[in-house]
Amino acid sequence: MEILLDTHFILWTLLTPAKLSPQARTLINDPLNEVVFSTASLWEIAIKRAVGSPGFQADPRILRSTMLSSSYIKLPVLGEHAVAIAGLPPIHKDPFDRLLIAQASVEGILFWTADRVVARCPGPIRLI
Repeated sequence: MEILLDTHFILWTLLTPAKLSPQARTLINDPLNEVVFSTASLWEIAIKRAVGSPGFQADPRILRSTMLSSSYIKLPVLGEHAVAIAGLPPIHKDPFDRLLIAQASVEGILFWTADRVVARCPGPIRLI
């Protein structure tokens, strides 16, 4: 199973794994699952770190390196993903979340989120 992690899941997985449920930890560590991270999440972390948003102090360069060395799959942002955003209902307005939802839908990857509003959007989304 391919699992696209929401930005908060990336931060929790790498920096505060105690925030993950036992189920999430098991699925992330299962070698049969491919854990995917989006370039959009790195962009979000970099921007929010630069403006001093709480919870986003992690260095995106280190996170990227750690994810790649942990065999996570990098998903680039493609024009097809950007265009797919136009077809999403206005349930969630955050541009990063909308892009991640679009990527999951276009690529057919299960998107994990802890955000109840995001989970109401159509697509392959699971509230964890």
